[in-house]
Amino acid sequence: MNPRKSSHPNNKNFYIYENANMKQKIQGWMYILLCADGSYYTGSINDLERRILQHQAGEGSNHTKKRLPVKLIYFEEYERIDLAFYREKQVQGWSRKKKEALINGHPKLLPQLAIAYRDLLSEG
Repeated sequence: MNPRKSSHPNNKNFYIYENANMKQKIQGWMYILLCADGSYYTGSINDLERRILQHQAGEGSNHTKKRLPVKLIYFEEYERIDLAFYREKQVQGWSRKKKEALINGHPKLLPQLAIAYRDLLSEG
C-alpha cells in the first residue's frame, strides 16, 4: 500500500492508503478514533478522509463532538461498504482490551479476549 498524506492542515497525521494490487476500488472503511477523554469511537463510512474532518469539526457523532479533539488510530479497508458496516458492528461489541489488541496489531490475542468473564468464572 502506498500512503498519501492528507492535504488538510488540521490533519497532519492522517494518511489515505492506496493499494496498487487491489482489483476493486475501496468502497468502505471501518475506523476507530481515540477521543480526548480516552474513549474509543468505532464507525464505518465510504469516504474516510471526509468523515474524519467532520468528526474533528464537531460535525460527527454525538459521542465524538463532546470529546474533541479526536485522532484516527486504526482503520480497515473494504471493497464494499456493507462489509465495513458489518465489521463496525462486530468491533463495537468488543471490550476495550480486545479493541486495543486490534489497534496494536496483536491478532493472536483476539480469540483469548473474546472469552466472556462469566465463562471464566464457570470454569474455575
